[in-house]
Amino acid sequence: MKKVTRFFWFCSGAHVDTLKKYPIEHNKYVGIGATIFFTALFASLSGGYAMYFVFSGNAFAVGFAILFGLIWGTAIFNMDRYIVSSINKEGSMNQQILQATPRILLAIMIGIVISRPLELKIFDKEIRSKLKTAYLKGQHTKIDSLQKTYQQKYAQELGKNNDLKKEKDSLERDINRSRYQLNQEVFGDKTNQTSGIIGYGTYAKQKADVLKEKEDRLKTVTDNLGQMDSYLGQRKDYEGVNSTRLFNEKQLDSLSNVAGFADRNWALGQLSYNVDGTRDLDTYMAISFIGYLFILFECLPVFVKLMSPRGPYDTALAKMTEANNYYADKDKDRDIAVTDNTYDHSLSTDIERRKQIITAQSEYDLGRQTYD
Repeated sequence: MKKVTRFFWFCSGAHVDTLKKYPIEHNKYVGIGATIFFTALFASLSGGYAMYFVFSGNAFAVGFAILFGLIWGTAIFNMDRYIVSSINKEGSMNQQILQATPRILLAIMIGIVISRPLELKIFDKEIRSKLKTAYLKGQHTKIDSLQKTYQQKYAQELGKNNDLKKEKDSLERDINRSRYQLNQEVFGDKTNQTSGIIGYGTYAKQKADVLKEKEDRLKTVTDNLGQMDSYLGQRKDYEGVNSTRLFNEKQLDSLSNVAGFADRNWALGQLSYNVDGTRDLDTYMAISFIGYLFILFECLPVFVKLMSPRGPYDTALAKMTEANNYYADKDKDRDIAVTDNTYDHSLSTDIERRKQIITAQSEYDLGRQTYD
């Protein structure tokens, strides 16, 4: 327990040697340190999970996720530890709140960042269902777009093809009717369209010729229609109309499994809305409260430090800080004094040396003039 306690003291950013002197403060800083540690732990899991989806499908995805999770958790731990330890209890409550405001804003941002990947994991089943619906809808849209583009691009050919089909249908009806009338003419059935004379006479021959012309025309139209259908079929293959199909359940499962972080994040946002675009309050509140929980969890060490009264550890730390500042000032004064004295000594020594040089030079010059 002593090792665990000292570890959480370290996590809280407290000065352990000073904190040990005041047992009444021990539990408070154990709680602050534990909150910082578990926030970093959740951040590590969150970052690792997010990185796993970034490298999803890669053989080293798990390794990258573990490495990034450790780095991300360590960074959040260091940041939280600094935020909490940098808040001192000097001054009024308003001054403390003003001092802590930037740190609270940073804690809120950290809470939002670390909560999102965990929300993705919590709502994984709903996200997969939303992604399947979105992928299927997207495939429908793609097929409709291909069909529309195809119809616009080959509108003239399609129009001609429809005309050939109509003509073919009309010819087939006329041929059936003409054959029936020819049979009536041959067998002598008296109608408005037949003479009533039995046998293959003049009228029957005329009707047979008309039937032959229609059959020849039908053959031509059928051949042209076949060629046009073949051409349009090739164009459909070329434009991708025939090859594009709706996804089956197995394909949708595969797509949702390899969906990236951005797609999953979009699907999570869409869970808060109904099909008609209205807000799904239940899902929205569930997702929001998870985010709020992590934001509160991230801000909790700062709030605890702000709400806790000034204790003996804070007083001792303030005095120690004041003493260290005083020592630093004195150390500065000592360095200044040493520098001044050293400079003055160097200056006087340099002046004396130059005087000696000048005196020696003068005596030398005087001696030369006397000799001359």
